[in-house]
This record gives sequence, C-alpha cells and structure tokens, in this order.
Amino acid sequence: MKVIGLTGGIGSGKTTVANFFMELGVPVYIADVEAKRLMSESEEVRSKVTALFGIKAYANNKLNRKFLSAQVFEDKERLEALNAIVHPAVREDFARWKEKQQAAYVLYEAAILFESGGHSMCDAVIVVTADRNIRITRIKQRDQASLEEIEARMANQWSEERKVLMADFVIENIDLKETFLKVKKIHQKLLQAA
Repeated sequence: MKVIGLTGGIGSGKTTVANFFMELGVPVYIADVEAKRLMSESEEVRSKVTALFGIKAYANNKLNRKFLSAQVFEDKERLEALNAIVHPAVREDFARWKEKQQAAYVLYEAAILFESGGHSMCDAVIVVTADRNIRITRIKQRDQASLEEIEARMANQWSEERKVLMADFVIENIDLKETFLKVKKIHQKLLQAA
C-alpha cells in the first residue's frame, strides 16, 4: 500500500484537502491530531514530556497546550527536543494504523512533513499552497491569533517555495471547487499508479 504525504504551510488548507480525499474514500492519518492524542494517552510519551517540561506540561490530567506552545515557539532547542519525543511515537502509531487500512493508498497529513523527515516514508508528496495574505487571514479567523503569533509559527516551517520544489503534486487552495477538481485528478492518477 502506497503512502502519500500531504503537507503545506499553516493556513494553506491541508485539512480541507484531506477532507476532500476522505470524501473520495481515501484513509487519512492526520499527524498533528494523533500527536496530541499520543501526548495525552501514551504513558511513555507523557512521562518524557513531563521530564522535559515539568508538571506544568499537563493541567487537570490534560495536555497543557498553551504552556507547551509558549515553551517551544521561543526556543528551537526545546521544540526539537519535543519533536524528538513525539515524532517517533507518531511514526509507530501510523505504522500500526496503516496495517489496518484496506485501500490502494493512504494519506499521511503533516504540517512539518519535510522538516521532520517524514517525507522519507512517502511514495509521493502533495503540497497545498495559498497566497501568504490568504493564509494569514485564515489563521486569524481560525485561531484568533495575532499577526506576530502567526509569523512566529510560519517561521518554524519551511517556505512554500522550498516545499513545492520537493513536491510530486501541488494544489493551490484558493477556490474550493477548483481545489476539489484538483484532488479528484490527483486521486485518479494515484489509483492508476497503485
């Protein structure tokens, strides 16, 4: 079974594209969602996160995302240390999930697919793009984040240009009807190649 990576900068619309693939019957693993689940449910991951960040990493027995975000977005070394805990756990979880799927291919959606080296386990990669101003507007609406916060998050990701150079497929996500048509075309190509 082929693994197709799906990535793009924050606010590009990766989730929208992932949902379109799901509508076409493609199993989709969303790494960010599963990482949060593992950070909450896996005793091994929890103990490593607590060892790194202290007891404030969890509040009321739940992941304290606000605290962790504040810790890592100002400190690249701590972000790398957190990723070194979470990424291997996510890859193991993905491998178990993939074994249960019945499909020609599965999608592995990850915001930092290239940055984390996750593209090395993919047979092809789809990059979702959108104009920077559109992305900023989307993030402001979705997260009620300030421009400063958004730019700090964007700084932790590779540029769209760099991602596009490594992509097998590119979907510019501006108009939803156009985006869905592009998804259907890519889906057909992937089925033919499977």
